Amino acid sequence: MCGISGIIDFENKDIRLEDINQMMSLMKHRGPDDEGVFIEKNIGFGFVRLSIIDLTDKGHQPMFSNDGRYAIIYNGEVYNYLEIRRELEKKYTFSSKTDTEVVLTAFQEWGKDCLNKFNGMFAFAILDLKTSNVFIARDRYGIKPLFYYYDKNKLIFASEIKSILPLIENEPNYNIIYDYLMFNRTDHSENTFFKNIKRLNPGSLMEISNKGNLIIKKWYDLNDKINL
Repeated sequence: MCGISGIIDFENKDIRLEDINQMMSLMKHRGPDDEGVFIEKNIGFGFVRLSIIDLTDKGHQPMFSNDGRYAIIYNGEVYNYLEIRRELEKKYTFSSKTDTEVVLTAFQEWGKDCLNKFNGMFAFAILDLKTSNVFIARDRYGIKPLFYYYDKNKLIFASEIKSILPLIENEPNYNIIYDYLMFNRTDHSENTFFKNIKRLNPGSLMEISNKGNLIIKKWYDLNDKINL
């Protein structure tokens, strides 16, 4: 269990380090072993790490691709990462034993189609340092969490809602609270207990351009995979 967080300011204002640090501190319990921050002008990534596969500092995040173009923050585990790594080793050299590096390199090689390669649970964000575009994805069944706030000025995302709350104005979403109290329903929509905070639905991806355009779409739907 790790924690990812990020801020993208569409007004091109510089990201404040203290905002990223605050988001990380509120979910430090998710990753007591290490933490990392990367800020590139109007984009900031934060990460807290629980070391599992590679216990060395080579698993530090944000992690950068071998060509320096991409940066990733990643929470999860891809069970077939060794098989994917062997396929990628025909073209790429790896410096760690982490599945994080495999996920990043797979994106470098196949773009968003890499998602179809992964067997596992994950939520991650990748920054393209050349274009300033950001790609965010969540696993097929939403095992790993990802929440976000979005308006015309900024996007804020994190593994936990409480990391977002101090940075925005918020109010209760009484409809969702009612659904929970009456029917014990919490994951039936993208909405949360807070009006301005949503969850990225299972099997969904998010593409954010440096112009502030945001596209959310399903990359996996079980109904498309079975014959009824």
